[in-house]
Amino acid sequence: MKILILEPFFSGSHQQWAEGYQRHSAHDVEILSLKGRHWKWRMFGGAVSLASDFMASDLNPDLLLATDMLDLTTFLSLTRSRTQGIPVAVYFHENQITYPWKGEKSGADSELNRQYGFINYTTALSADKVFFNSQYHLESFLHGLKTFLKAFPDRQELQNVEVIRKKSTVLHLGMDLSEFDAYKKTRSVDVPVLLWNHRWEYDKNPELFFNTLFRLKSEGVSFKLIVLGESYKNSPPVFEEARNKLKGEILHFGFAESRQVYGELLHTADILPVTSNQDFFGGSAVEAIYCNCYPILPDRLAFPEHIPDRFKNDHIYNSDDLFYQMLKNVIVKRLFLNQPHSYKNFVTKYDWSTLAANYDQALQIPTQ
Repeated sequence: MKILILEPFFSGSHQQWAEGYQRHSAHDVEILSLKGRHWKWRMFGGAVSLASDFMASDLNPDLLLATDMLDLTTFLSLTRSRTQGIPVAVYFHENQITYPWKGEKSGADSELNRQYGFINYTTALSADKVFFNSQYHLESFLHGLKTFLKAFPDRQELQNVEVIRKKSTVLHLGMDLSEFDAYKKTRSVDVPVLLWNHRWEYDKNPELFFNTLFRLKSEGVSFKLIVLGESYKNSPPVFEEARNKLKGEILHFGFAESRQVYGELLHTADILPVTSNQDFFGGSAVEAIYCNCYPILPDRLAFPEHIPDRFKNDHIYNSDDLFYQMLKNVIVKRLFLNQPHSYKNFVTKYDWSTLAANYDQALQIPTQ
């Protein structure tokens, strides 16, 4: 089967996902994409550009696989002479209906923000099959969509929430986790090493993370710290505060210069304390867990899906105070040494070696 991935934002995790599936699929997968920049413009104009590129090509796919960044209705309308009858699936890495707009009104209240959510809505409605990267994402999108539609004055068409639900399923994010095996290092456990490997943004809740570390340091608890992730011009000021207050603990602070350096630093860390308030899947946490970091994860979002039920009491917290208590306990009692090679097994199910066949099967969509 010939599959064409339509990706208007070909960068970061979107690019890794598309290229990963292309490498591991038993199908013939091609990618039609635009550079991963100006994401708001990509959601509006990307469909027009990709439609133009498609019509100028000799591509003849058996299936179209779009991502949530594409205005699928516009793409299909501009290519209907060639795409009519071709099955269409959409993969949601994220969505703009339930994503928190910091510093702005919510998607249900802001006229501009509402347009991005509406693109996600009509894209899901026009696809033959809708895939989400986690169960949390699927449920939160459908719940949020109902609230979103109720914000409109009439003809809200709430029945379409159920229409979308019936063609929606979870297809976890495929990842090249096995690549990290090449970067494995021998850990030193004299002082436990804590890890932050997320974007430097407010939705990752860095205040709780670093304020907890400040408290532990003031109590004389010894630890080292690796801070990775992409910073932005308006990154929360607590990062600079942490750079100063924890300078004696910091082993690395900033973006990794290469994938190899990133992998080596993950393998250097012992404990992964996660505080995020927003994550549709949590790929960075999965990468660290695969590198055998002891996870301490919040009981929200997709994070509980990454921990087997029998281990949840050891790795899932449900309050800020419990986060502090669990982290201190793991550091002081060296609990991360109890099963140092087991954490990887929590998430191997997301490696393409397992998931590619699931994708291939799920994308066997009958021609309409």
